[in-house]
Amino acid sequence: MNSLSTKIRTAHDLGYKSLWRVFSYRLGIKLGLNKVKKIQAVINTGDFFILPEHPYNKGLKANNQWQNQQCYFGWKLKDTSNIPNWHQSVLTNAVVEEAQRNWWQIPDFSTALGDIKGVWEASRFDWVIGLSQLAAQGDNVALQKLNLWLNDWCEHNPPYKGVNWKCGQEASIRIMHLAMAAVILQQQVKPNPVVISFVKAHLKRIAPTISYAVAQDNNHGTSEAAALFIGGSWLTLLGETEGNKFYRQGRKWLENRAKHLIATDGSFSQYSTTYHRVMLDTYSMVEVWRRRLSLPVFSNNLNAKLKAATNWLYQFTQFKTGDAPNLGANDGARLLPLTATDYRDFRPSVQLASVLFHRKKAWHDDGDWNLPLKWLSIELPHAQMSKQIDFHFKQGGYFGLSAENEAFALLNYPKFKFRPSQCDALHVDFWHSGANLLRDGGTYSYNAGEQYINYYGGVKSHNTVQFDNREQMPRLSRFLLGNWLKAEHVLYKIKNNNCQAAYTDALGSSHKRTLTLTNHCLRIEDYISGFNSNAVLRWRLLPGNWKIDGNSVSNGKHTLIIKSDIEISRIELKVGKESRYYYQESNIPVLEIEVTQAGTIITEYQY
Repeated sequence: MNSLSTKIRTAHDLGYKSLWRVFSYRLGIKLGLNKVKKIQAVINTGDFFILPEHPYNKGLKANNQWQNQQCYFGWKLKDTSNIPNWHQSVLTNAVVEEAQRNWWQIPDFSTALGDIKGVWEASRFDWVIGLSQLAAQGDNVALQKLNLWLNDWCEHNPPYKGVNWKCGQEASIRIMHLAMAAVILQQQVKPNPVVISFVKAHLKRIAPTISYAVAQDNNHGTSEAAALFIGGSWLTLLGETEGNKFYRQGRKWLENRAKHLIATDGSFSQYSTTYHRVMLDTYSMVEVWRRRLSLPVFSNNLNAKLKAATNWLYQFTQFKTGDAPNLGANDGARLLPLTATDYRDFRPSVQLASVLFHRKKAWHDDGDWNLPLKWLSIELPHAQMSKQIDFHFKQGGYFGLSAENEAFALLNYPKFKFRPSQCDALHVDFWHSGANLLRDGGTYSYNAGEQYINYYGGVKSHNTVQFDNREQMPRLSRFLLGNWLKAEHVLYKIKNNNCQAAYTDALGSSHKRTLTLTNHCLRIEDYISGFNSNAVLRWRLLPGNWKIDGNSVSNGKHTLIIKSDIEISRIELKVGKESRYYYQESNIPVLEIEVTQAGTIITEYQY
């Protein structure tokens, strides 16, 4: 299929309304028609917060990841408590040139700077949460540090200069974190004047470009709507007349984005576990804020969508470790860091959302996953969510099979209402007792080089089949794939713990996969056809000492046995890469099985 027809088809899939919003935004910025280029604001100086008159939660664990160090992306630590350089990348150490340029004059991607997320990370204000927890317990040193860093940020990031004003979502995350700090310190009703000026300046930046955020059909729209809702209602509470306009705008888009981006089965538009958490944490913060200010409840439709979205992530999360499949794009975000738990521990987010939207707890046992509830003064209910079970989320394209011995297998198939970000059709993730046995590659970085985007976003980074050394869908740009796949032969047999799905790509290559899970074996049957020269089946294994013996591979505890009705031309263990945290990668053993003719390959993972 030629490039032009692929682009036309992809434009249709994206939706012309969204494309028009993007075009209008970019043209408006270029010609100076968008009023975001005309706004002005001043952020006052002074203390953002004060010590509570009566410190509380003294025995409660705070997130101390920023107490004597800096902690980025959930793993990258700097052994210093100094004020961050707000214009230096924590990933590459490159410093932004001309840091006081107007934000719209700064390019989206810079070879010299590298991944811009490395600069944005410190300005997301994760540290505000941890320091506010310590201050709530009466820690004056933490309070002084909190106010010092906030004032330093304002001094070096005047409105609307520099890269930290470039993205409306980044500005929105700052508002959400500042609001949650005010809740923790019980100072949301009577904040200091500097807080008001900070919120005003940010909402002025966010509001004029909300249409562009909405056009992305992802977490940008939910985040920016949340900031407008929270910040606008905050200003209204304080008697600021312009606040109501922001509040109504935010409320409108929160309802709209839930209706449009969250399916009735809970699947989210980004086909990603970590971005699903970002969306869910965003709505959790909105609901916490709504309750604190006694604002009107949201619609039944929004609440139903959030219940489903909570259940979605609950079903994916492994209780023993809190981890979940590294599915889809992963940008290293954890939006509500109220605990010092690992970045890949999804339990605190799931527990909070379960209580807020289901009025039930996901897990009965006590643990750090209950800390967000305690810090936000939310009572833990007696009612409990239903047990995690097999599932078929038809609208998102996910099968989940489970066995009595804590085994879990995920099969995701192409059901794309929104743009896919990775070539992961018919990928299988396999878990046992919280350990990830068959693994997804992750993302690594959005701007570390084309080779990383191609590898981590490509078929080689997933447990599926590659035809003729090409991708399942061609890459049209950094964040856009063409010729979106469509699932065929979707079948779910719950009594047999069995599921199947298939697709045929734009060049006629076909893959049908069937999964069956028992207490001792995961059986994967792959029928492949329609390719020209070769097909390669990959299994990305748990790191360890794996050895090949004929048509099987074992690490001494687990064994994969490969069977086929066609000749296998190559079976080989190779070294691949995985990225479980943003901008971090490690080696991983990858089993490759290559064939040159159509037929069936059966893999039995005995565990």
